[in-house]
Formats: sequence, structure tokens, C-alpha cells
Amino acid sequence: MRGRYRILLGMAAGVGKTYRMLQEGRQARDEGRDVVIGYLEPHDRPDTIALADGIEQVPHLQAEHGGLELNEMDTDAVIARAPELALVDELAHTNADGMRNAKRYEDIDEILGAGIDVISTVNIQHLESLNDTVLELTHVRVRETFPDRILDEADEVVLVDLAPHALHERIRAGKVYRKDRVDAALSNFFRLENLDALRELALREVAEDVGARRESDVLDPLSRQAVAERVLVLATPGPNSQRVLRRAWRSANRLGAELDVLWVRPPGRKLTAQQATSLAALKRLVIILGGHFLEQESSHLVDTIKRIVKERGTTYVVLGTPDERRRIEILRGSLVSALVRELPGIDIRIVANRADREESP
Repeated sequence: MRGRYRILLGMAAGVGKTYRMLQEGRQARDEGRDVVIGYLEPHDRPDTIALADGIEQVPHLQAEHGGLELNEMDTDAVIARAPELALVDELAHTNADGMRNAKRYEDIDEILGAGIDVISTVNIQHLESLNDTVLELTHVRVRETFPDRILDEADEVVLVDLAPHALHERIRAGKVYRKDRVDAALSNFFRLENLDALRELALREVAEDVGARRESDVLDPLSRQAVAERVLVLATPGPNSQRVLRRAWRSANRLGAELDVLWVRPPGRKLTAQQATSLAALKRLVIILGGHFLEQESSHLVDTIKRIVKERGTTYVVLGTPDERRRIEILRGSLVSALVRELPGIDIRIVANRADREESP
């Protein structure tokens, strides 16, 4: 029997996720449950270290990376210890090279598979489908991400909330970062406008999660099947396709829809090294988000899209802002116009390029 998974979600570092995890662990221990810490990242915070005192900690694995000695969770040791509940911090963490799993959420999946309950922590900016949104809001590209399905598959997602001004006070008091890092933190990622935006994202994510779970409980499988939706993303081997895909996935997730990604390769076309890299990254992202990548070779773009829409039962088509000159649109008609004409009854959505909006006069 698989263990139960509880995720504590926050808007940013310092809101109290790890502290809450330890509090819940201590309470479970006091109630007679067998509890261990699989991995803890206290960040030298005295209150957190004190709260962990008295809870058994499974020894870490030592791994070397770039001449540095790193601590990683010993997943096998946690499973061998076989507690009732394991506390595992920072599920989006990337493991050191050479570890069996690349990411900590994969380690957690093994622990759950062994029948052990897990409480874990994560911040909203690490959610894969929000990667571009977080960049637009904070001007910081988050490199460590985790698939949205992790939240969907968890038994419970709980928001650990703190008002942005209260978090600022904690940072200024040195309770989150060392004193020499406070000014840099407050003037960069932890600006109040950033925290307000991240808090809104976290609140919305938990609200949508609660709504989706309630709908799943209410709707029976037959009624869900009767209103089934399917989203098709039109992709190109360029960096913009990842942003379009993330936006489309968010829409598909709200609809409870399957997601397909289609690239129509012109016959004989050879990709540049940069395009090949972008395409490979796009395929990896499709896998992470749980979509289906389709590649077709054809010189008839619209006809191919029309055929795939029919075969896959597509109800929504999503594409980025078409890169077409006005002269071509006047002479031959745009791709969007052709899709509207050839796909009656299909919703078509264009994901705008935020950079274009910012550059416009």
C-alpha cells in the first residue's frame, strides 16, 4: 500500500514551511507514530534546528560535486528504516551527479512506494508550468523545477502563508538569511511586489487544487468522459515554444484535458544546433508535464494540423504569436486565419509574447 503524501506549499523561502513540517512531525511522534527526518535543510536557523532536536534523523549520503562535499538524502536508508512517517525538505532539489535519481521528488516517490507516509516542502516558484510566469514577475529564472503532477498526485496540498510585510520583518531580523545577505535579498527577489505576486500564485494554486479535488469527488467517470476536452499545442524548434507549452498546460489542467504537442517538420529541413537543442528541451518538458509529443513531416502545414485535430479529437488549438510579415498575411492569409477557416467549432488561442508588449510604444 502506497504511503500518504502531504505537501506544504509556500510563496517563498522563510514563510515557515520547514518549521511547520517539523511541528507536524513532532505532533505525530507525540501521538505514538514512528517518525524520522529523511532530509532537513535548516539553513542555520536556530529555531528550526531546535525544533528538529529529538526527532530521529536518517544519516545523509556524502556526494562530491565540483570539489565540494554535498549531503544528499539516503533514500535506501530511509526505506530500510521503515518508519510510519518521513519528513523530507525541499522536494524540488536537484541531486548531485551520480545519484540514482536526478531529483528529490523522485526519491520521495520511492519512499511513498514503500508504504511510508511523507510530509514535504516546496515553494510556488519551483512549479514547472509557472516557470515563465515567475520570470516575468520577478525577472529571475528559477532553474530547479518540479512537474505539476506532483501536486496533483499528492493526497493533500497545504498552503503555509505569511503576509509579505511579515516576511520582510523576519528577513530584517536575520531569521531567514545571514545579516550580510539581508539587503541583497530585500532589494532583489524579496521585493514586496514580487512577494505579493508569488503569494497570489500560491493562493490560486491551492484554491484550484481544492476545486479540482472537489470536482473529482462529485463527478463520476462517465460524466467526466462526456465533457472531455483535448488541447493541441502547435510548436516550433524555438525557445518561445516552451513558454507557449507551459501556458497551454495550465489551461489544459484547468479543463481536465489531455495535452498534445505537434511539430510539423518541413521536408528536408535541417535544424541548426540551437534549434536542435531547443527541440530536445521542448520534448523533455512535454514528458515532465505529462503531454504527448507528435512529429509530422509535411509541406502542407494547415492540412496536417487539420488531420491531427480530427485524429486526436482536439477541442482547443494553442499557438504562439505567428511570426509573419504583414505582406505575407495580405497576399496569402495568415496561419491563424487559415486555422479559423479550416477548423470550425475548434477554439483557437494565441499566446502573446510579453516582450512584444513591453517593446511596443
